[in-house]
Amino acid sequence: MADEVKKTDPAAAPPAKGEPQQQQQQRVQVDDSTAMCCYANFCRVTGTPEELIIDFGLNSQPFGVPTEPVKVTERIVTNYFTAKRLLHALHLSVQRHEQAFGPLEVDVNKRVVAKPQQQA
Repeated sequence: MADEVKKTDPAAAPPAKGEPQQQQQQRVQVDDSTAMCCYANFCRVTGTPEELIIDFGLNSQPFGVPTEPVKVTERIVTNYFTAKRLLHALHLSVQRHEQAFGPLEVDVNKRVVAKPQQQA
């Protein structure tokens, strides 16, 4: 997500009668200096009635069913309200990417380009 998120200031004084209502904007500052970065090509989503659990890992065998377990390296546990905001942010990001670069095919078998047969 973005480094800054716009929020309305609930403590802002209400406008006087007859003045148009304008919301003051505050920016949430984010310090990502201690954030750790990892790569994942595998994701599993499970949950409970209160929380969503998102596991990320690296699948060393991206074609077909892996013969060895996928090692989960990161787990995010969040509530459904935050998950819905994340879903919206991801949807917008993917939509912008597809507008710029074309549709993303999620079926890896449809993305693979067959090599031409070599003649003897």
